[in-house]
Amino acid sequence: MPNRYKPLHLQSIRLRSRTEFIWHQLRYTAIGLGFMTISLGVGILGYHFLGQINWINSLLNASMILSGMGPVSSLHGTVAKLFASAFALYSGIVYLAVSAVLLYPIVMRLLKILHLQALNTASDNLHAQPNIYADDE
Repeated sequence: MPNRYKPLHLQSIRLRSRTEFIWHQLRYTAIGLGFMTISLGVGILGYHFLGQINWINSLLNASMILSGMGPVSSLHGTVAKLFASAFALYSGIVYLAVSAVLLYPIVMRLLKILHLQALNTASDNLHAQPNIYADDE
């Protein structure tokens, strides 16, 4: 029977080696950093062109919003304020998404370790000698 049709508790669980885990974590970190870089670029461009803020202050505003600190420069104009509010909402989602992407490999490894320990404990209990003196306790 193929693995995909077996119940989850009967499927084989393979724990990645430490080297494989580190490469897996680095890939997910690169994905998270790439997503943050793209988001930072969108924020910089939006603040510069829509908010009429110079490049360095646009970088500062976008960085502060993405990190959850709040804006630095005041904005003038309806379009700039609408962009800032949309970017602030988007940044909250990006913060949570990137946190999840960075934590995913760690949490999965922890859950696999716990699952393997539970399976080993269950198999040890099955093979243990029964206590023939149970009534004496």
